[in-house]
Amino acid sequence: MMDRFPSPPGEQAPTGAATGPAYTASAMVDERGMVTGWSEGARRLLGYVSSQVVGHPAARLLAEGIADAGEGMWRGAAGGRRWSGTVVLRHRDGRRLERRLLAHRRRPGGRHTEWLVVSAVAGEPDPPAGGAGSLTAEGLGEWVFRQSPSLLAVFDTGLRLVRANAGMQRALSLSEEEMRGLRLPEIAPDPVSDQAEAAMRLVVAGNEVQEMEACVGPAGVGAEYGWPASLAPLKDAGGRVRAVCLAAHHPLPGQLAGQRMQWLDEAKTRIGTTSDVQRTAQELTDVAVPRLADFAAVDLLPDVPRRGDDEPSVPAAVPLTLRRTAVASVVGAGPEVGESLRYPALSPVTRCVAEGRGAVYGAGDPAVAAWAEQDRQAVWLRESEVHSVMVVPVRGQDGVTLGTALLGRHRRREPFDAGDLAAAEELTFRAGVAMHAARRPAREHTTTMTLQRSLLPQTLPDQQALDIATRYLPAGGRAGVGGDWFDVIPLSGTRVALVVGDVVGHGIRASATMGRVRTAVRTLADVDLPPDELLTHLDDLVIHLSAEESGAEGAAESAGGIGTTCLYAVYDPVSRGLSLARAGHPPPAVVTPDGAVRFLDVPPGPPLGLGGLPFETFETELPAGSLLALYTDGLLAAREHDIDEALDQMFRALARPAGTLDAVCDRILTSMLAHRPDDDIALLVARTRSLDSGRVATWDVAFDPSAVARARQQATEQLTAWQLDEASFITELVVSELVTNAIRYGRPPVRLRLIHAGTTLICEVYDSAGTAPHMRRARVFDEGGRGLLLVGQLAQRWGSRHTVAGKTVWAEQFLDPD
Repeated sequence: MMDRFPSPPGEQAPTGAATGPAYTASAMVDERGMVTGWSEGARRLLGYVSSQVVGHPAARLLAEGIADAGEGMWRGAAGGRRWSGTVVLRHRDGRRLERRLLAHRRRPGGRHTEWLVVSAVAGEPDPPAGGAGSLTAEGLGEWVFRQSPSLLAVFDTGLRLVRANAGMQRALSLSEEEMRGLRLPEIAPDPVSDQAEAAMRLVVAGNEVQEMEACVGPAGVGAEYGWPASLAPLKDAGGRVRAVCLAAHHPLPGQLAGQRMQWLDEAKTRIGTTSDVQRTAQELTDVAVPRLADFAAVDLLPDVPRRGDDEPSVPAAVPLTLRRTAVASVVGAGPEVGESLRYPALSPVTRCVAEGRGAVYGAGDPAVAAWAEQDRQAVWLRESEVHSVMVVPVRGQDGVTLGTALLGRHRRREPFDAGDLAAAEELTFRAGVAMHAARRPAREHTTTMTLQRSLLPQTLPDQQALDIATRYLPAGGRAGVGGDWFDVIPLSGTRVALVVGDVVGHGIRASATMGRVRTAVRTLADVDLPPDELLTHLDDLVIHLSAEESGAEGAAESAGGIGTTCLYAVYDPVSRGLSLARAGHPPPAVVTPDGAVRFLDVPPGPPLGLGGLPFETFETELPAGSLLALYTDGLLAAREHDIDEALDQMFRALARPAGTLDAVCDRILTSMLAHRPDDDIALLVARTRSLDSGRVATWDVAFDPSAVARARQQATEQLTAWQLDEASFITELVVSELVTNAIRYGRPPVRLRLIHAGTTLICEVYDSAGTAPHMRRARVFDEGGRGLLLVGQLAQRWGSRHTVAGKTVWAEQFLDPD
């Protein structure tokens, strides 16, 4: 039987509270205030079944006369992450029940947020057991403060909170009254709370102390680097477990310093991973919240000021305009990213920029009070109950001030101290160095970057075979931008080519060479060459480019692309086949739907431009939903350790599930980049799709002119089955022409295939002859020569592709989206 939890001395049980075992009444409410979930406990409390409540406004559950106030209360809570308070509810039979509610805002997996509203319903207290003493607040208080130190909370054997000392209330930012009767996962929804509750069950069942390495800290349950905790049984005089005490032990000063250093070392690796100023600023705020602060914002000057070593860049008496570049907060809303903020002359922010020094302020500091009289942001901070503020300059390596980082504490009751200021200064300095380098590039670097990005794909093409995400990171060293590139090229028959390459060298020359090589790849892909043949032609092109540049200049840097690496892969969603070849490039990694990660065993070919050595095509079949990762070697070189460790790190990042491919890309780069890369990095991640077999129709065609009519009929019947009758006229003409040409000029066997790929319809005819069709101008009295001209006029595009065993002639027409 579950234990009951009592009210404190002198407090009566809420009106309408049920007797018997304690339970929790819970409901889900969306941001519009509509009930979306209703528990059995809620039914027991208010008498309504789920069908009477779900889909209706939550305000209807409030007693008459306060429903409008309830709507206002709900709107007021929408900006925060948690709300608690006492409300008067209406029972189904008309009774008024005064209940204390606790609401958590969360995002359970989708884009929209919702509220989990819980209320503890107490039962009757247990009778005394053989004179051993009842479970009263007085008795529990005596046991707790006599037996346990540090942050304390006491839970009954039903695992519902009975008491919490002042330190625990500060850590959880809730009063004892607000938490009483609730389970720990209901007070602080977090995986650590679930682990702690499981340990409590062991305490109740086995009467043994359970230890947790990290449970509760100043920022609450589940906070990073939480304090270790003990879960101990509280027994009466007869040895019966009557409650569980959760005691979190404050680390020793040396342990705290070690934790801070460990956190700083990890945090600094997460700042400055790209050359994007806004991204770096956001990385700084994301690192600071919630480990260091509950609110963090980076405000930057519009331009980098010029200043001497000792000359202040901004006079202290002049108002300052900064732009909000990044923000992270558990407090709620505030000025948005991109908004211009004008700080008064005597505000802490202006003083920080002028003096180049950080400072800590309390909520009652005269400087903050004077600031609040002139600036709406200071008013917002005060209304959000931010009690401690820290302002730190964001400076580059040469001392130039770029802006400020503004940090505040709301949930954590401890004010900022000197150690926090020193940690913030280390983080802002790292961010400032990265941002200053990005905002003050050399003209050549800017030109090269512009050229490089203009030569890379601006948008990814529409296609049905793969879901794709890409990343390109230029080198951060003195070498400058290199010649890494990626490409996605739609091919005939719904196939798609994926390309990743790396041109030797850096600077404008490497970028220009990359553009020429990429154009050549697209041209060769357009004629549907197999991967090995395409790389062979590309090898010849690089040799010619090298010869031209060597003859013109003879400089060592004008290698014309010799040593360029390239990986070319073609995926077919109909057969789920993948064929690929590589020229000096690292092999791709693949993750199958069961989570297995491996490299594809693609035979290595020499880098482009060496000549004389063959390339070999590797073919495999991938299950739908497989993940492909193509990359340049700069990704592996970004790790300071050996190649095996870098590969293991990439495998671990790929193996972890992620909601989107963009998240996969970001996870790979975050885990692999220990510092700004010294070489360019191109990354392409693709998830394979499979074309439904019902969208593909294939027929063997007899090698006889009379079979043309039958082929037309089969195609028309298939279009009717696909409800594409409007495409029948053009398709009949295309089928007739392509099948006739295959029978007249080709060799058996002949196969006809139709592919319905979304908004396109593809007609393909295969025969085993190697001769390619070509369009010619027919004379007045010629009997032939007009068929392919007609196909070219009716279809959006057409062409042919060759294999070892023959050729396929195809034509593609666009369908009406309706």
